[in-house]
Amino acid sequence: MTFVALAILGPLFGATAILAVRRGAATLALLGCAAGLVGASVALVRAAGGAQLSATLPGLPGLPLRLVAEPLTAVLSGVVAVVGLLVVVYAVGYTEGEADKIRFFAGMSFFVAAMQALVLAGDWVLLLAAWELIGLSSYLLIGFHLERPAAASGATRAFLYTRSADLALYAGIFVLIAASGTSEISETLRVGGPAALLAGLLLLVAAAGKSAQTPLQGWLQDAMAGPTPVSALLHSATLVAAGAILLIRAYPLLPQEALLVAGLLGGVTAVVTGVIAVAQGEPHGEPHGEPQREPEGEPHGEPVGDLKRLLASSTSSQYGLMLLAVGAGAPAAAAAHLVTHAAMKSSLFLGAGVFQHARGTTGFSGLQGVGREHRRVFLGFAVAGLALAGIPPLAGFFSKEAIVAASFESPHAPLFAPLALAGTLLTGAYVARALRLLWRGETGGAPEGGPEGGPVAGAAWMGAGLAALAALAATLGVAIGPLGGLLGADLPGFGVSALLGLGSLAGLAAAVAGLLAGWLLPAGRMLGPLFAPARSGFRVAGGFDGLVARPALALARACSRLDGVVHAAVRAVGRGGLAVAYWTKLADERGIDGLIGALVRGTRNLGAHARGLQSGLVHRELLLAAAGGALAFVVLVIGL
Repeated sequence: MTFVALAILGPLFGATAILAVRRGAATLALLGCAAGLVGASVALVRAAGGAQLSATLPGLPGLPLRLVAEPLTAVLSGVVAVVGLLVVVYAVGYTEGEADKIRFFAGMSFFVAAMQALVLAGDWVLLLAAWELIGLSSYLLIGFHLERPAAASGATRAFLYTRSADLALYAGIFVLIAASGTSEISETLRVGGPAALLAGLLLLVAAAGKSAQTPLQGWLQDAMAGPTPVSALLHSATLVAAGAILLIRAYPLLPQEALLVAGLLGGVTAVVTGVIAVAQGEPHGEPHGEPQREPEGEPHGEPVGDLKRLLASSTSSQYGLMLLAVGAGAPAAAAAHLVTHAAMKSSLFLGAGVFQHARGTTGFSGLQGVGREHRRVFLGFAVAGLALAGIPPLAGFFSKEAIVAASFESPHAPLFAPLALAGTLLTGAYVARALRLLWRGETGGAPEGGPEGGPVAGAAWMGAGLAALAALAATLGVAIGPLGGLLGADLPGFGVSALLGLGSLAGLAAAVAGLLAGWLLPAGRMLGPLFAPARSGFRVAGGFDGLVARPALALARACSRLDGVVHAAVRAVGRGGLAVAYWTKLADERGIDGLIGALVRGTRNLGAHARGLQSGLVHRELLLAAAGGALAFVVLVIGL
């Protein structure tokens, strides 16, 4: 179990060392992530060999914290470790010449550690804590360039969107623990009946927020103001992946009603955000301001075609397909696509970062022809893009075909299959649009067919990270079959006979048709009247501002007014209490205390007079005795 802990402690110690030493930040981050990869790799090998790896740590009373490395969690830990290390390798070159590397690499390392804790968590309390930590990390990293309005706005939007949905996770965990009496995830997944349905729907809401599912997809595009390595990590193996991971792990809990809702939500998201991505693949207007390392400006300005925003919409679409696979009863297919998507999407973002360094923008108007200047980078980008589209024999073909086949085999095939095919077609369309615009058009210097474009700062480190991930995007397909066996499930559409099935053939046809349409047709002609609203991200009723920000501010103002009323009432009650206390004090001091004082003084005076009678003279004592006896005699006579 030591190696399982190392997967978390490696990057965590890296972050701690960076903040303590405050020098050599990139080296310490690399060492920490490398140690985490060693731990995750050993845990995966041992879990694949049948070993049961778990540890129990002190936690809340009666609710201990648990780490579990079973086949699924070990695979997910390995994905996080590999992608995290390669993105950090890329970031060494990306941040060359940048200031504040300490804060950047410490944040990246802590982000990886928090995600490792989430995927290895064996109880809901630890999972919830890690869930919150990745939310905090993403907020800090998206807003890394805090001096830029777009970065600060994007970080705030991401935080509010995901935090709003996170409330459902709290409620769902409460339902599961109350119904089962334990926080251990494996035990709570045995809950059935209404509690399972309620908890499943609540977990789905939380997953929709983290994985940017419709209608909560807008925050992910706005988060593109963060540095490109952050975008690559956030979209591929950490924050956005958390929602899909949650549903994959919770699959045994979900009743058919919850699976139907999950499948429909994922399918609709795959189509809606796929349309948004196609609309982004069109140069329009000018880039965001003057050329710069990161796009400036508010995300709600004049819509422009932007490469990173296209990739962000693509991320929502692909996680939508994973949710559709869960709804179709194939969580192993969803897990397989999550693994391949991590390599494909991180490669695409890393390629976009090189192009951004070369041209100073991510707007398509400024990126036209950049692929001919940087052909090796474009090759890696193209390989990852075609893999994402589902072209054989690249990795994405096998995982995506498994999802399409699962949609055809599902009891809800009439609903799921068209959505899966439409999502696959749109994937091909926006990938082709991006490749066409990056390759064609006017170049920034080198003529077509000329030599490689000019040098880019940090190109060696960036190229190493991109090349490794692009290679994984091309070759991970060979691991899909063993992955299904490791997870104890047969992947739909996998194998020679399955690949010739209706679902797989339809999926491949949809991917090819999407590529052709995306290459040959302008986005406006493809989408028709949907182009304008899709370009703005289908922001219904003002999008974030109308649906979240303004209602939240109105609620805050109402709470402020209510707080004023409550405060005034409390002050009035307080003043009344002080008045009662004053009069009570006055009555106590001048009434009861005065009466007791008078009684004490009278008793003391009586005692003084009584002492005066005790003179010690015999004749006086006899006189007093005689007087007393006479008085007693008179009383007796009168009484008779």
